[in-house]
Amino acid sequence: MLSGAPLTDPRRYGKKCSTNGDTGSSLRRNASTTTPRPRRGGRLVDRVTQFWVRTTGRLVDLRQYSWLDGPWHEPDVLGSDWVHHEATRRGAGVTEKLDSGLLPSLHVLEGDHVDPDTIDPRIGDFYRCTAAWRLELWSQWTAWAWPFGWALSTLFSRRLRQLSLPLRGLDNSRGVDSRVLVVEDPAGVRHGAAWLRDLRATGDTVFSGWYGTVTLPGRSQPSVRVVFPLPNGSLTVLLRPSSSADGGLRLLSPHGEFGDDGAYLVVRADDDHHAWVRRIPVHERFDVFVDDEGILRTDHELHLWRFPVLALHYRMMPRRP
Repeated sequence: MLSGAPLTDPRRYGKKCSTNGDTGSSLRRNASTTTPRPRRGGRLVDRVTQFWVRTTGRLVDLRQYSWLDGPWHEPDVLGSDWVHHEATRRGAGVTEKLDSGLLPSLHVLEGDHVDPDTIDPRIGDFYRCTAAWRLELWSQWTAWAWPFGWALSTLFSRRLRQLSLPLRGLDNSRGVDSRVLVVEDPAGVRHGAAWLRDLRATGDTVFSGWYGTVTLPGRSQPSVRVVFPLPNGSLTVLLRPSSSADGGLRLLSPHGEFGDDGAYLVVRADDDHHAWVRRIPVHERFDVFVDDEGILRTDHELHLWRFPVLALHYRMMPRRP
C-alpha cells in the first residue's frame, strides 16, 4: 500500500469513508466430508445452467473463499429485492441518498498499481457520489455476437431483470436511470453498495450489481468486486484496477487461473456456507477518463475468450441541483 494510514483515518478516505469490505483468505480445497445439497426451485433453464456449473466447476467453502461470497436471488424473486435480503443476511440496513456512491473513495483501491492522488478528482467524485451523476449510454454488438445477446435477453435478462444489454441503438435513446443503495451495519461499517441501472426507453434493467472491494489471497493490490445476483447464485466479476499517467482509471478482468481476477459463476448450496464455482472466459476492460472538453466518459469492452462481443460507451454528467 502507498499509505500506512488506518482504514478509518478521515484524512485518507474523507468524512464518509469506512472499511473496504471483505478480504480473501488462502485458497484451500473444501475439506468437508459431507457434500452439501444444491438449492432447489427455479425455471428449467436456470436449473440446467446451475447443473452445468455444479458438474464442471469446483465445490468451495465460502468461509475460506470469502471473495466469492455475495448476494444471490431466490429462484422466483425478481428485481432488486436481493439488496434487502443481503442486508438482512449481514445484519445491516439499506440507505439511499441523492449522493450515494459505489465506493467510499478511491483510496480503498490504493496499492501497487493505483495511486489515488494521480487520478482526476472528477473520477473520484463519480465513485464517491455515483447517484449524483446522470448517465448516457451507447452500445455496439459485433455481428457474430448479436444472436448471443438476443438469446441472453430472451431466456434470462428480461425475466430476471438483470444484464439486459441493449440490442438496438434506440434502446439507449433516453438514457439510463441510476440508483445507488448503500448497505451499512448499525456501527457504520460499510458492506457494499447496490447500483441499479435501467434503460429509460424500455424499462429493462441493464445491470443490478453489488459493488465493493476485495484483496485476493497472495495479493497486495485490492480489486473491485462486482456481483450480479442470479437465481440461487451469481455472476461475480473481479476487476484489477490501475491508474494511468493521464489521470484515468482502468479496470480489467484478464485471462488467468482460478483465484485470479476474472469472471466466476457461483451456485449456492443449501447450507449457506458452500458453493459450486466455475471460472468463465468473459473478459472486460473499463477505461474511465476525462476528455479534452472536461466530460467524464467510460469505454467498456467485453470479450468472450479473445473475441470481441460488445462495446459500451458512457458519458457521465453531474445532475443539476
